[in-house]
Amino acid sequence: MLVNLNDLLPQAAAADYAIPCFSIFGLEDSKAVVEAAEAVNKPVILSCNKDMVDFYGVETVAAMLLNLVHDSRVPVCLHLDHTYEEAVVFRALKAGFSSVMFDGSQLPLTENIARTRVVADVAHSLGASIEGEIGSVPYNEGRDHIKTIDTRPADAVRFALESGVDCVAISVGNVHRMTEPNCTIDFALLGQIAAKVSLPLVIHGATGIRDEDMRKLKKSRVAKFNIGTCLRQALWHNLREQMNNEPDKFDRIYFMKKVMPFVTKEALHNFELLS
Repeated sequence: MLVNLNDLLPQAAAADYAIPCFSIFGLEDSKAVVEAAEAVNKPVILSCNKDMVDFYGVETVAAMLLNLVHDSRVPVCLHLDHTYEEAVVFRALKAGFSSVMFDGSQLPLTENIARTRVVADVAHSLGASIEGEIGSVPYNEGRDHIKTIDTRPADAVRFALESGVDCVAISVGNVHRMTEPNCTIDFALLGQIAAKVSLPLVIHGATGIRDEDMRKLKKSRVAKFNIGTCLRQALWHNLREQMNNEPDKFDRIYFMKKVMPFVTKEALHNFELLS
């Protein structure tokens, strides 16, 4: 069942749970995540990251995943993650994505608002939702051009009011692509933002956040957690082990069948954390 963020996040922001948004890289891990969601009867967000879109093309990604989404027994949002070019966002919307993120976080505030507003108007006209980012969540590795900028509450208020977004990604100590949970979340800053911004809030880089902090964050207005690195670790650590155990095997589907349960198990852990 295809849904957008507006079908999921407002209720979560007002309650003590959050929706996991899993960054996926192909059909196999997407299927594993949806199976986890069906097992616990919870909605889920499939987030198509820039690497996946650049490799396959946004139209191919949509065609590959929409049947899986429509056939799911639970609500699934097909979301385009960090995207810096309006043209790619519009292609995704045309291809059937139900939600998009236009990332203007590296732009001056006024330009971020103006360009996000244009994308928001198009997305809403097509029945899709839109996420934006204020402040800038850094990367532990790769994407060295991305700045580290904590979200200023006053900027978050203005962005939420003027940009037309449906949810706001914030930077409060979270970091993309952390392989260990070593982030220090600034809960005081989060509290200031949550007290002033009525829209659902989003935390990227959830793999780098301690479980106890995740449980605390989900009780705030944070309604969506982007989760990616831990899924990649579950897939590739186990894939390497399985291939080393059977070096004479070379069939892709044979090995994927063996490792997808580890991805489902990791997704289930995150559902438990956020429920």
